Amino acid sequence: MNGADALIATFVANEVTACFANPGTSEMQFVSALDRNPQMRPVLCLFEGVATGAADGYGRMAERPACTLLHLGPGYGNGIANLHNARRAFTPIVNVIGDHATYHRRYDAPLNSDIATLVKPNSLWARSVESPDEVAGMAAEAVAASLTPPCGPVALILPADSAWLETRSAPVMAQKPARPAPKGDAVESAARAVRAAKKPVVLIGGQACRADGLKEAARLQAVGVQVFADTFVARQPRGAGHYAPRRMQYFGEAALAELEGVDLMVYAGATQPVAFFAYPNRPSVLVPEGCRTLSLADRAEDAVAALAALADALGAPKQGPAQPLSKPDAAPSGPLSPQLAGISFARHLPEGAIVCDDSVTSGGGIAVPAMTAAPHEVLALTGGAIGAGLPLAVGAAVACPDRKVVSLNGDGAAMYTVQALWTMARENLDVTAVVFANNTYRILNIEMMRTGAGQAGPQAAKLLELGDPAIDWTSLAKGLGLPAVRCDTAESFETAFAGAMAQRGPTFIEAAI
Repeated sequence: MNGADALIATFVANEVTACFANPGTSEMQFVSALDRNPQMRPVLCLFEGVATGAADGYGRMAERPACTLLHLGPGYGNGIANLHNARRAFTPIVNVIGDHATYHRRYDAPLNSDIATLVKPNSLWARSVESPDEVAGMAAEAVAASLTPPCGPVALILPADSAWLETRSAPVMAQKPARPAPKGDAVESAARAVRAAKKPVVLIGGQACRADGLKEAARLQAVGVQVFADTFVARQPRGAGHYAPRRMQYFGEAALAELEGVDLMVYAGATQPVAFFAYPNRPSVLVPEGCRTLSLADRAEDAVAALAALADALGAPKQGPAQPLSKPDAAPSGPLSPQLAGISFARHLPEGAIVCDDSVTSGGGIAVPAMTAAPHEVLALTGGAIGAGLPLAVGAAVACPDRKVVSLNGDGAAMYTVQALWTMARENLDVTAVVFANNTYRILNIEMMRTGAGQAGPQAAKLLELGDPAIDWTSLAKGLGLPAVRCDTAESFETAFAGAMAQRGPTFIEAAI
């Protein structure tokens, strides 16, 4: 047995059984060891940003880490954007980054780089394995670190000789820490403050937005406490039977308008809300002036238990409000728009579906009718680095092969990680990928005006428009192995989406809007 065998054996012993990979020469021992450890599922991704985004989607749904296999510093660098999203989603991921052999690093070969510095910003823990006998123990440490609340990506740097040299190390079991209860009298203090407030709000995020957390939040709503969720949540149930908290508005002035008069804001699994960007003469902090704030449970603590305790302290009923099941009766008609696509989405989305949302400006048209659709879960773009929707769907489908996955994407966002379509085809994943093609970075046109930069002229427009040449999405998807259709009417989208929901396997829909 060599170091690579010890690494994979330890991963498998700790339920890390999926590897999203884009390997190179330094990782060949790991690749070879896969044949001796068939419990690990290898998934090839043609770009590292797909591998890291897929590991994010997998971890959000499986609630345990996948590993990635990345080729030295440049390979890790290609995956950083979706690791930024994963860090903001608090997703457990173990990134295995191959490195030159320990004795070869001093020669500064062309692919040599400072991997330790590259991984630091998006890693809760990072170590380099300097001998094969350290591999098993350090792999267990990495798994435990990724699962330490509030969880997140970690980095295990594996020099080539630590992988190829022999070792007698047995697999090591990771210590998996539990979420601690809220600190001290946090619940009692919050209950007193809520009773004394004229217009209290509870802001939830992270773990508090899962199904159990929403049930407790609904109880607070039942006693008149308004509940808001973070703007972008890693994983949140939606649709019939689920409580739908209000969502913090993306634009700061809209958020503050909704919060007008609020005199108490309590955080549960969330922190102080801030504007996504700074704008001239607009506030950064989205807390009304004079509003008191306090933390019921931070992101590492058990926010679900804290919400339940607060609801009990306020005398809330055991059951709060939930969304009814109300699907649109009639199929839409006319030129396709996000709103009309949303009607078909709500009509045909199956129960238990997983929706990976990177649809940017088109997303609102889907979200409104989806509120009363069949119950499903949504994985959002937590860190704002577009290009997550397709890779998230790959990982979610690997983690939950019995559930339909729908990936909603803006056309600009989808081009960041379009290689994910190939992996969907190769792995025969049950994913329906939808790209809303408006041939522009519409969000940037909006933001250009909001920042005071003015209307885009002919030179500026060259950096904001995607239509010259127009991207031939159906040819692109077919070239990567997927059946694909273009829809420019509500009728054609209705037919395509209904068909995709009624069958298994990967498919692609271009929604021309």
